[in-house]
Amino acid sequence: MTQTQEAAAPRTESILTGRAKGLALTGLFMSMAVSMLAMSVVGTSMPIIIADIGGTQAAFTWVMTATMLASAITTPIWGKLADLTNKKVLLQLALVVFVLGSMAAGLATDPTWLIASRVLQGIGAGGLGALGQIVMAEIISPRERGKYMGIMGAIMAVSTVGGPLLGGWITDSLGWRWNFYVAVPIAIVAIIFLQRTLHLQTEKRKVTIDYWGAVLISAGFSSLLIWVTLGGNEFDWVSWETLLMVGGGVIALIIAVLVELRAEEPLLPMHLFKNRTFTMSVIASLAVGLAMFGTSVFLGQYMQLARGKSPTESGLLTIPMMAGVLLASTLVGQLISRTGKWKRYMVAGSFILFAGLLMMGQLRYDTSFWYVGVSMFILGAGVGMCMQNLVLVVQNTVSPNEIGVSSSAVTFFRTIGGTAGMSAMGAMLSQQIVSFITDGLDRLAKTDPAAMAGAEALQGGAIPKLADLTEPIRLVVEEAYGHGIGDVFLAASPVAIIAIIAIACIPNIPLSSKSAAEQRAALKRDAAAE
Repeated sequence: MTQTQEAAAPRTESILTGRAKGLALTGLFMSMAVSMLAMSVVGTSMPIIIADIGGTQAAFTWVMTATMLASAITTPIWGKLADLTNKKVLLQLALVVFVLGSMAAGLATDPTWLIASRVLQGIGAGGLGALGQIVMAEIISPRERGKYMGIMGAIMAVSTVGGPLLGGWITDSLGWRWNFYVAVPIAIVAIIFLQRTLHLQTEKRKVTIDYWGAVLISAGFSSLLIWVTLGGNEFDWVSWETLLMVGGGVIALIIAVLVELRAEEPLLPMHLFKNRTFTMSVIASLAVGLAMFGTSVFLGQYMQLARGKSPTESGLLTIPMMAGVLLASTLVGQLISRTGKWKRYMVAGSFILFAGLLMMGQLRYDTSFWYVGVSMFILGAGVGMCMQNLVLVVQNTVSPNEIGVSSSAVTFFRTIGGTAGMSAMGAMLSQQIVSFITDGLDRLAKTDPAAMAGAEALQGGAIPKLADLTEPIRLVVEEAYGHGIGDVFLAASPVAIIAIIAIACIPNIPLSSKSAAEQRAALKRDAAAE
């Protein structure tokens, strides 16, 4: 190599190896565990939280939807910034935002305050979810990344299992507000650890922010998701509100496409959709997101409101779901790294996902816990086999300079699918609960009028506290929630068929053995040699 070529050769400080890579991954996994733990720790306690601050079923759905909506619309922004600026600083910033949102939520005294705090949490969660996978792609090759995706799934499973258990214990012993503070010490340690161990080279380049794209994409999807959330409850599906929200959302997205086609640094490059792997992964992510987020939200309600369990018991009873995610993601991740084969496992996972949703659709208030556990395990295994690997196959096919925007796009659409699905499932559940409780009270009034004492506690649509209800009224509520939640899962099951078709259509491209940093360095060497 000549002196000129040596001077032009790229630096490789960002290509971490050995112990340095292990330490960096430790900090990365800690940052991801923070968001997963802080989000899951309140899951089983949310019915008590909403009841304590005077919320309704609609407020319950909004509290959960607010975080996911904020996470969804900010994810592509975080991803694009990762391609343009310092990834480590962005990851630390996301941690700070998430912690501030969590602490604000712990001080909430009414549903509006809690919803606003959850929005802030969602902004930070959007960054943590996207940036964790982007930084991993920067230092780990796709072939090797499979086992680390499995570890990521294991962290998610442990956090999601341990979170509800810890949250239930905290709620029962210290009060639900402490649930929002539990991740703060871990976040502080993660920020310091990342500062000391994660050393990535940031290329100096012109930073052009696609403000119009960010505004239009956020406004368009937000309008549609809010419509799905409120439709059928706050207004009729066929109404001027529907016309305004749906029409406005579609127009905003159409304009966004035109803006993205002309933008210098588009937030969501339209040319990515010419990549069949990317497009099919996005479609599959929509379905996987619905299964993952919907299950986590409504299982807590099922255990507490249909089965009368405490938050701690509810957390214990959802262990089979996370065990399925843990075992499937870890095992499949190891197999992908050892063999380089990925498609067979993802196709199988999509069928398992469909079977799990069908089985969950049979839930009732008196269903055997053995059946509930097996159904949750199967559904969790399907999610674990598909979720992280959809990001992996996309990262394997795009330019190393578009790892951030492509990874965040898959995560974005997964969150959109989860948010839209959860909103639609919540709206359906809210309507069914009212109908089932009304029918149950009518039957009770005819068969045993004296048992109607205390039925006034169900007026107003607020989520009831089962402990305050009489036995006959409590049975009506449990039966309504058991039947309603089962029907919601059954209604969601056809979406898994879309995942089956989409994953089957993804090209079976072999996994690369070079990380994004190594690919980028190789491109520079080739350019310098020319």
